[in-house]
Amino acid sequence: MWKALQRREVLTRILLGIVVVMLAAGMLIYLVPGQGGGSGGTGGAEIVAEVGGRPITALEVETQLRRLTRNGNVPPGLQPLYVQQILNQLLFLRMIELEARRLGIRVTDQERAGRIRQLIPTAFVDDRFVGIERYTAEVQQRTGLSVPEFEEVVRQSLLEEKFQHLVTDGISVTPEEVQEEFRQRNEKIKMEYVLIKPDALEAKISPSDRELAAYFEQNKGRYTVPERRVIRYALLDLDQLRERARVSEQELRTYYNDHIELYRVQNRSRVSHILFKTVGKTDAEVAEIHKTAEEVLKKVKRGAKFEELAKQYSEDTTKDKGGDLGWIVKGQTVPEFEQVAFNLPTGATSDLVKTPYGFHIIKVVEREAARTKSFEEVRGAILPLLTGEKADRLANEAADQITAEVRKATRGSLDDLAKKFHLTVGETRPVAPTDPVPEVGNAPELGDTLSRLRVGDLSYPVRTERGYVVLTVKEVLPAHPATLAEVRDKLLADYRHDQAVELAKTRANELAKRAQSGEALTTAAAALGLEVKTSEALTRTGSVPDVGSARQLPGAFSLEVGQTGPPTLLRANWIVYRVVAHDAAKPEEFEKQRVEIERQVLEYKRQLAFDSFHVALEERMKREGKLKIMPENLRRLTRAT
Repeated sequence: MWKALQRREVLTRILLGIVVVMLAAGMLIYLVPGQGGGSGGTGGAEIVAEVGGRPITALEVETQLRRLTRNGNVPPGLQPLYVQQILNQLLFLRMIELEARRLGIRVTDQERAGRIRQLIPTAFVDDRFVGIERYTAEVQQRTGLSVPEFEEVVRQSLLEEKFQHLVTDGISVTPEEVQEEFRQRNEKIKMEYVLIKPDALEAKISPSDRELAAYFEQNKGRYTVPERRVIRYALLDLDQLRERARVSEQELRTYYNDHIELYRVQNRSRVSHILFKTVGKTDAEVAEIHKTAEEVLKKVKRGAKFEELAKQYSEDTTKDKGGDLGWIVKGQTVPEFEQVAFNLPTGATSDLVKTPYGFHIIKVVEREAARTKSFEEVRGAILPLLTGEKADRLANEAADQITAEVRKATRGSLDDLAKKFHLTVGETRPVAPTDPVPEVGNAPELGDTLSRLRVGDLSYPVRTERGYVVLTVKEVLPAHPATLAEVRDKLLADYRHDQAVELAKTRANELAKRAQSGEALTTAAAALGLEVKTSEALTRTGSVPDVGSARQLPGAFSLEVGQTGPPTLLRANWIVYRVVAHDAAKPEEFEKQRVEIERQVLEYKRQLAFDSFHVALEERMKREGKLKIMPENLRRLTRAT
C-alpha cells in the first residue's frame, strides 16, 4: 500500500509541478505558439536570471505561468507571487543541475525508466512496452504534458531526490526528541482569561471639544482634504428599463422547457446534527467524548430542544444555527451519515452515528422525493431573470448609441444628451476619486474616469450596478490642509481608537499586576469591569474562543497552576490569563503515538536540512558569480502579469 501511495504522491507532484518544468530555452520557444525558430536561442526574450551562464528568460516563466493559469485557478492579483515562486523553483533546479555536474551526480536512463514504469504502469503489459502512440496518449491524459516534457520532469524529480538523500540520509531522531515532542503535543492546560478589546472600549470614550481640538493640533499633519470634484451625471437606469421590459408567457415557458434540467430535484433531506469531534484525539479522549455524546443523546430522547443542545454542545460550524445543515443530497456526505439521513423518518432523531469526523446525533427535519418542479412553481423565479436579460440588452444597445453620440462631441451638452436618450440627470456632492458615489453606483473604473476628466468633458458610458452613466466634471476643488470641521467625524474616530488602545493596555497591565500579586483574577477583573472566561483543557494546537490558537501563548505551558502570565498583545487585543490546571502528558499514551511522532519529527528535520542546503547553495553560487538576478527585468515581468 505504501508503494501505491508513494507512486500517487510523485505523480501528483508532477501534475502540480507542470509550473516548474525545467526545459532548455530553445525548447520552450518551440512550445509557445508563434515563438522562436530553429536557432535554439532566447529569441530576444528578456533574461531575468542566469545560472552558470545559462539564462532564464521571461518567456520561460510566462510559459509556466500560462500552464498554471490555463484553468483560471490563480487570481490575477496573486500572479506576481506565482511568478516569483516559479522563478525560484527554476533557479533551484538549474542550481542543482550545476552542482550535480560538479559532484558527478546524474540520473541514469535505467533510473528514469524505472520511475516512469511506476508512474505510468499502463505503458507496459506483461513487461512489454505498449508502443509509443499509446504511451504518448497515457502521458498526455495523466499529466497534460508531451512525452519529452514528462520525461524531463521525471529526470529533474529524480535528481532532486538524489540531493535530498545526500543531504538528509544521515539525519536521525533521538529518543529524547521523540519524548519532548510527545510532551509538547499532549500536555494540557486550563486557564482563566480576560480579553480586553480596544474596539469594545471606544464607545465609552467621549472627548470634550477642547480635547478633540488639542488632538487635532497635535496630529494636523495626518489630515488633509484631497482634491474633490463636483460631478454632473446622466444615468440610464436599469431599474426603469426593467419596469418597461415585457416578457411574454410564451418566452417564460420556452425558457422553462429549454432549461428543464435546472428544475429537477434529487432525493434530498434537510437535516440538523450535533457533532462531537474525535479527529486527532487519543483513544482515551475518544472514550470521554463518547460518554459526553451519550449524555446529550439522553437529553434529546427526554425531549430537550435539539436546537438548544446543538448550540451548547456541537463542535460544527452549524452550531449557531441550531445544527441546521440545510438540504443534502446523496453523495454529498460520508456514507455513515447519509445512511441515517435518508432512512430515518421525518422528525425522528438518530442514536449516535460514528463517522470519520466524530459522533453525530442526527435529526431529519424534512425530506423531499426526486421530482421536476412545475412551471407554475418556478415561474416567479424565471420572470425576473428574463426581465433582467431583456433590460440588459436594451441598456447595451442604448449605451452603444450614447457612445457614438459622445464620440462626435466629447464637450457636448450633458442635458441635451440626457434629453435625447431619456436619461436621469443629477449632481453629486464634492467627491474624491476614491470616494463611493452612491448616486450613480459602483464600478472599478469609476474613480479612474473621474480623475482623468477635464471640466466640461463628457465621459463614455460607464457600467455600474445601477446602469450606464455619463459623467462630466462641473467643478474641481483643490486639495488643502483640513480644518477640524472638515474632518471632525474621522478625527473623533481616530481619537477614540487611539485612546481605546492606550486604555486597553493600561487595564491589561493593571489587571496583571493585581493578579500577580495574589488577588483572584475574577476579583481583580470585576473591580475593573472586565469579564473572566475559562478555557477548556487544551494542548498547544488547541484554540481559545475569541483568542485563537494556544500557540500564541507558548509561555502559558511553562507556568505552574495558579500563576498568571504577563499581559500579552494578540493582534489588536490584550489578554491576561492564569493557569488553573496543568495536566502532564500521559505516559501510557506514548507507545501509541511514538512511531508516528518519530516519523513526523524526522520528516521535519530532513525538510529543515534540505531548506538550509537550498539557501547555502544559493548564497555560494551568488558569491562565485554563478547566480545572477536581473531585478529590473524581474520587476517588469511581475508588472506585466
